[in-house]
Amino acid sequence: MQPPSSPPSSPDSLLARCHAIAGLTLGELADMANVAIPANLQRHKGWPGMLIEKWLGASAGSKPQQDFPELGIELKTIPIDAHFSPLETTYVCFAPLLMTPGITWETSNVRNKLQQVLWLPIEGDRAIPLAHRRVATGFYWRPNNDEDALLRHDWEELVEQIATGQVESITSRQGEALHIRPKAANGKVLTDALGPEGQRIKTRPRGFYLRKTFTHQILLNAFGG
Repeated sequence: MQPPSSPPSSPDSLLARCHAIAGLTLGELADMANVAIPANLQRHKGWPGMLIEKWLGASAGSKPQQDFPELGIELKTIPIDAHFSPLETTYVCFAPLLMTPGITWETSNVRNKLQQVLWLPIEGDRAIPLAHRRVATGFYWRPNNDEDALLRHDWEELVEQIATGQVESITSRQGEALHIRPKAANGKVLTDALGPEGQRIKTRPRGFYLRKTFTHQILLNAFGG
């Protein structure tokens, strides 16, 4: 078995690729793809996701669009423990700190990224060596009305703070499903934002993340919990 050489032609073919790698370990997938396995994820946090993208034929890379733009589908790998509980929050996209006038929830990149997601859980217990961690069964998810309303409420509150120059006062405790926190390799990385007096300020880049409680419920719904 080898990674595909082209993007999937349909949602069904993408799901079939998911099912083909379900139950295999990251080490097995890396060996078959001739990809080096890092000793750990401390400096290679995104490695499992990039390996899975290779096996599924994702084409977007780091562009601000879905991983499978021709299908309108976003891929989210999610590390889980033995009880199918997420081990970390799920990154969605960068938070724009200089807001485009007229942007709404419906036209936001967060909603665009989350309108259809292929979730792929992976064993993430640190007691399991990286190469031995297995890939679980992938599944599709679209936000239902309640989930969409919850995400929208969080997004609108957070974006209002950014737009009114209050980005520095946003904390990771805000938001029931969606929250914002710094997103950068280190604290020296800075970007432009709006200050409380309407002036340009320098601050750390921020990202939107889904809370573990929110993604845990998605997993429970999918796997009959």
